[in-house]
Amino acid sequence: MIHIKVEDNKGEVQDLEIPEGINLNLMETLKAFEYPLRATCGGMALCSDCHCQVLEGWDNLPEAQEQELITLDTRPDATGASRLACQIKLSEAIDGLSIRLIGENE
Repeated sequence: MIHIKVEDNKGEVQDLEIPEGINLNLMETLKAFEYPLRATCGGMALCSDCHCQVLEGWDNLPEAQEQELITLDTRPDATGASRLACQIKLSEAIDGLSIRLIGENE
C-alpha cells in the first residue's frame, strides 16, 4: 500500500491508503477519493487546478519537467514546494508523501 496524507482547502487532513500498481497519477487518485479538483486540462500540466504544496516526501519525487514548471510559474501562490498532482505518478517511492491542496475546486 502507498500512504499519502492530504490536507484539503478547509484544513482537514485525511490519510489515504492506495494499492500499489494501479497506474494512476496523484490527481486521478485524489479525484477517485472524491476530492473536488476541477482538473480542467485532464492531467496535461496546463491548468494548475491540481496545484499542491509538498509538506513531506519532496526528496522522493521525480524532478518537475519543463511544462509543469512553466504552469506553476503562472501561479502567484506557487512556492519552492509546489507541484502539480497530475505530474506525480503513484509508486512505492512516494509512500509517506504529505501534501496540502492549493488548486481550484469544482
